[in-house]
Amino acid sequence: MIEYAINYPDKLGSALLEHMVIVSVTLLISLVVASILTILCVHSRVLSKMVIYSFSVIYSIPSLAAFALLIPITGLGQITAIIVLVIYNQYLLLRNFMTGLDEVDPTITEAAVGIGMSNMQVLFKIKLPLSKKAIFTGIRLATVSTIGIATIAATINAGGLGNILFDGLRTVNTDKILWGSLLAAFLAVGSNDLLSRMEKRI
Repeated sequence: MIEYAINYPDKLGSALLEHMVIVSVTLLISLVVASILTILCVHSRVLSKMVIYSFSVIYSIPSLAAFALLIPITGLGQITAIIVLVIYNQYLLLRNFMTGLDEVDPTITEAAVGIGMSNMQVLFKIKLPLSKKAIFTGIRLATVSTIGIATIAATINAGGLGNILFDGLRTVNTDKILWGSLLAAFLAVGSNDLLSRMEKRI
């Protein structure tokens, strides 16, 4: 195993970097989409429940099946992987965003409205600061989930650490299997630990 890392550090390094790029791009797009959906849903509890329920149904679809459904439209590769990952993240992000906003004490928002704040001012100046812990929890969960599912995306030529892992499975190469698994696990556990520490300081 150590010998493989010494002989092929470029392969492991490029796969790790590719995986981190997929995760970063996915999270960036996911946060933009989730923010827009949150602003739309915050004014209607019915719409909020419908959207979150719809994403929960999509989230229950196995990732391989979701990739397969999109391949005829977007083809193989990272674009399909990122689209699926962004859609999956909406359930985790939107659920936590809306839960955090709903848990804000209504007397505080009523007081803000009473002094003349508009709905958007109440959202951005009152609700968002008070619900930042729940929002950050959603981001942490989406990050860890994306790292894991992105590994499976290697089956549709999206690249990343899954390439090392699945190549090892095809060729019965234990070194590749172990390195692919360990690096993906290290990335997920490390990200979760880092974001958990940041979450406690909020």
